[in-house]
Amino acid sequence: MKRPASGPRPGRLLMFLPALLLAGCGISPTAPTTAGAPASGALQPGTRTHDARLLFVGPTGLRYAARTSTSSIGPQEAIDLLLKGPSQAERKRGLTTLVPVMKGRVTAEAGRNGVVDLRLPTTVERLDHAAVSQLVCTAAKARDRDQTRVLVRVHEGQTDSRTDRQSGGQIDDTWDVRCDSVGNAYPAVAKHP
Repeated sequence: MKRPASGPRPGRLLMFLPALLLAGCGISPTAPTTAGAPASGALQPGTRTHDARLLFVGPTGLRYAARTSTSSIGPQEAIDLLLKGPSQAERKRGLTTLVPVMKGRVTAEAGRNGVVDLRLPTTVERLDHAAVSQLVCTAAKARDRDQTRVLVRVHEGQTDSRTDRQSGGQIDDTWDVRCDSVGNAYPAVAKHP
C-alpha cells in the first residue's frame, strides 16, 4: 500500500513531541540555577518520628498543628504540649489557645478500648467550649488518629485517679465526650452534630 503524499510522517511528529509538550506547559529552556540551602531537620537513618496533633484556635476556628518528637507521644504528652501554648511559628500563623492557666495538673491517661481519662482541676462550665474541645480532642487525637472513635471521660475537679468520694476527696463528676472530625467536642450521649 502506498502512503499518501500529503501530511507529516509519524516519525517526524514524534521527534517534535517533547518540544510541543514543553511549549504547551509554559516551560522554557533554562540553564542550571543554584538551589537554596539543603533541607534541614532530616532524620538520621534508622530514627523514627512521632507527631502530636494539638488543637488550637485560629482566625477561622479550631485548627490542628503538628509537633514532632523522636519519642512516642501519648495523651499526657500531647496535653502537656498543648498547655505550653502555640509555638512562635504557630502564633505567626494566627493560632492561639483558649485553655486558661489552671490551679492543679491536667492529666490524660489512655485506658482500654480506645478510652482516655482526662482529669481537670476545674469544672467544665468554667471553660470556654473551644477550650474544652482543645483539651478533649488533643487527648483523643493522641490516642487514635481518628479522634471520632475515642471516648474521652472528663473528670472534673480532680487530678488524681485515686481520689474518690469514699476517701473524702473531691466529687468526681464525669462527662463522656467525643470529638467530631474537625475538632469539636460534644457529649457522647448526644447524636453526632
